[in-house]
Amino acid sequence: MALPHDPLWPRAASLFSAKADASCDVMIVGVPASRTSLSPTSAHHTPDAIRNALLRYSTAHSDQRVNLEKLALVDVGNISSPDDDESKSIAELSALAKKSSLVIALGGDNSITYTGVKATDATGLITLDAHYDLRDGVSNGSPVRRLIEAGLSGKKVVQIGIADFSNSTEYAKRAKDYGITVIPRSQLRSKSAEEIWATALSIAGDKVFVDFDMDVCDRSVVPACPAAAPGGISADELRQFAFLAGASRSVIGADITEIDSAKDSEDERTVRLAALAILEMIAGFSTRS
Repeated sequence: MALPHDPLWPRAASLFSAKADASCDVMIVGVPASRTSLSPTSAHHTPDAIRNALLRYSTAHSDQRVNLEKLALVDVGNISSPDDDESKSIAELSALAKKSSLVIALGGDNSITYTGVKATDATGLITLDAHYDLRDGVSNGSPVRRLIEAGLSGKKVVQIGIADFSNSTEYAKRAKDYGITVIPRSQLRSKSAEEIWATALSIAGDKVFVDFDMDVCDRSVVPACPAAAPGGISADELRQFAFLAGASRSVIGADITEIDSAKDSEDERTVRLAALAILEMIAGFSTRS
């Protein structure tokens, strides 16, 4: 990628150090996973595609509270794939998470949410997702069910953006039985992101992991998400939620999942949005007091 160099226009990718031997504010780490996906995918290639997309953006933000340069930001590369050995992946991510106030895992399919929550010892989960992810078995459609069966309280799980005609009544019943709070896409039409987020945080508690399943977005802005449907949330709404997640002291980890970068549009709009979600989280983090 040949991009012009301008010393007065620093690129966002330049903010990240490769050093992982000391504590940092925010860490990004690739968790390449794809083999358990319900739809054929090359999502294991996506972490590096998102990193490349960070070269497209600067470090400037309109919120005067934001100062990315004051933060210690680290990119530690990719850990072992949970497709090969999930326990090893969890152990590797756990060791890294201890060095960071906020760890952002770059997927990979949505199965990595199980790895992320277990590795960070999160006690609450907020998902931005069109789907419940409560299926049986082990797949990108099952991490929420697996986490609850492993001990996460369903009453500490909030699912934002659940889409009509993208789920079944049986899984809706399962979510209710688990005590999960569901905020469907329709509720986002009448309430602000801030209102929705405040409700979600009050339920999820004080050690929260946030799953950004990118198929929560409208298909027009995430063509590389196989399960995205028309009518999902906008790119701007996603960015608002990412900023709010980063600004929330109770959020200790997050992931970005369900992008198959090999199927992205020519303008790379899906991975570019993912890169912006990372930057919004970091921007929000810089406002923490």
